Amino acid sequence: MSAQQEVAEGPVAPVVTLEFVGSRAETVEAVSGLSAESQAGLRQFSLERMTGYGVDYADAVELRARVIEGQDWHAAATELADVCVRRVEGAPGDAGRLTRIAYLRRASALLRMSQMMMLSNTLERRAIFARAAKLYAEAADEGGDRERVTIETDLGPLAGWLVPAAGTAAGSAVVIGGVEGWAMDFDTAGHALAARGIDALLLDGPGQGETRLTHEHYLTSQWRNAYTRAVDFLDERTPGRPIGFIGNSMGGSFAMAVAAQDTRIRACVDNGGIFAPWLVPPTGAFFSKMMAACGTEDAEQAVDVWKTVDPLADGPNAGYPLLVVQGGEDPMISMDLAQMMLDGAPTDDKRMVVFSDGLHCVYNHLSDRDALIADWTKSRLCGLPTPEIAN
Repeated sequence: MSAQQEVAEGPVAPVVTLEFVGSRAETVEAVSGLSAESQAGLRQFSLERMTGYGVDYADAVELRARVIEGQDWHAAATELADVCVRRVEGAPGDAGRLTRIAYLRRASALLRMSQMMMLSNTLERRAIFARAAKLYAEAADEGGDRERVTIETDLGPLAGWLVPAAGTAAGSAVVIGGVEGWAMDFDTAGHALAARGIDALLLDGPGQGETRLTHEHYLTSQWRNAYTRAVDFLDERTPGRPIGFIGNSMGGSFAMAVAAQDTRIRACVDNGGIFAPWLVPPTGAFFSKMMAACGTEDAEQAVDVWKTVDPLADGPNAGYPLLVVQGGEDPMISMDLAQMMLDGAPTDDKRMVVFSDGLHCVYNHLSDRDALIADWTKSRLCGLPTPEIAN
């Protein structure tokens, strides 16, 4: 009997095939026949933006492929999240701990992505986001590398996640998102800060994330008091430690507005904010999301609230150190708008770093963006020389 015959007649080794739709070309022809929601999802949430929000690259490719094939955005993302949950269940014991953490975070990110096209505060959306937060919390419990934080304010709780510094912390920082991306979506920023000795509070401010969808704490004209309480939380936790405030997208506008008024803020980063949020045209899906943040369907009422967010206002902390991060190809915030933000900021201690091909919030240079922001924040909080940026 030949060796080939022996192999052929031996035990059959199992073969497991993991099925995927696989990458699909996103041509005009392929996209034009999809629903308006699917087209908007593919357009607004690029591959880079999805991975920037914590969606695994393979999951982002698969989600987009399923949408191209005709599945709706929410269903495609939810089914992929369920696959990740099943893989968590298939990784028991201590040997599977790291696998469980990875799949829990992937499932959470997919569920957060699944509700991105929802424009109002429905019960379904609240349930989706609560499930995403539960999975993220389970990963935090497994990893022991962050803790859930609830900060009480006069208008309701603020929800967040504290990512403690590696070793002895040299400072603390608040990190917020904007109208769409929220606390859990800026997980990588928290890791970058913590690795450099900065405690990072990933926060859902008024009208954001769990603060809104779980605690029904909306954005009102009293929003500043809530952020003051968040800074209080860090200050009371470690009195006297320098504090930074980092805002992404519209969160950059809030960060600057807070920094000018609070003398405890020793460093501020605006990554993609706008100098006058109330000038966003009061039509379309994005403005609907701005209204949802305020818990209202009254456009005039929402505009009145957003008029209280003035990143260029003077205050007792005028002169705070400011870093503006800008994408040169940002379709939402042009270079002219970014320059107006920089020029109008009430401080002389400011600089702007432009990624020439950067998209909104520079998700397409995620590692470089996070390193830049974390290094600059540490240098300003700790009185170190400002890092040079090699080109």
